[in-house]
Amino acid sequence: MKNRKIAIIDENKRIQEELQEILVRSGYTPVPVINPLIAVETVIQHKPDIILMELKMQQKSGFELTHTINGVFEAKKVPIIAMSESYKDEFRWLLDFCGIKRWIKKPFQPLNLIWAIENEIEEETGFKMENRLAGMGAVV
Repeated sequence: MKNRKIAIIDENKRIQEELQEILVRSGYTPVPVINPLIAVETVIQHKPDIILMELKMQQKSGFELTHTINGVFEAKKVPIIAMSESYKDEFRWLLDFCGIKRWIKKPFQPLNLIWAIENEIEEETGFKMENRLAGMGAVV
């Protein structure tokens, strides 16, 4: 399996640490971004395969960052998974407008997070998670 880079854009240090631990245990390389003001340049520099984006941040909105990142040529095809403690139906149009297809609610379950990431990879590559698990010796 290719070691995929996952950017974590979230101002909360505790959430950053939790996400990094989950990602490392699952075979991913986390790219932590605790300061949203440098998120765009970090995405350009590290070219992550997927971005986990907190929507509500003090310094800059996750919606605004997503819109900016999607406008950057190098980052245009990077799938973004939104994260937030609250979700309102009126956010749906904004998520769609920003190009966000997946959303996970905080506090999240580690399996839900990995499921969302794996589904993004499946859409991108056409390679099913069951195939990956079978290749690792799991019975599926």
